[in-house]
Amino acid sequence: MTNSITNSPSFVTQLREQIEYPSAGVISKVLLKDNACQYTLFCLAVNTDISEHTSTRNATINVIEGKGLLTLPGENIALKPGIFVFMPANVLHALKAEENMTFLLTLSEKVAESN
Repeated sequence: MTNSITNSPSFVTQLREQIEYPSAGVISKVLLKDNACQYTLFCLAVNTDISEHTSTRNATINVIEGKGLLTLPGENIALKPGIFVFMPANVLHALKAEENMTFLLTLSEKVAESN
């Protein structure tokens, strides 16, 4: 998969058409990137582990298909379609795909204040 960087004010794609699983490991595709955000589709093969790490940016995970487990300090989150997770910058986390799993990862500089 190739990266896509654009300055266009709008971008449309069918996420399910972008899904491509490797025989092992991860395929990631940057769908859109600007100075404030990056939107990346991650396709993980079953039993793939992403070891503990942090990000200097806020992150969200929106699971599209498959199942996995997200480990945060003191908390395990079952990942399945429809689950949305927000993680502030610098939070230690790890992930394991329990079956082929796809999610949209958004990295951002700031979080809008909620009402």
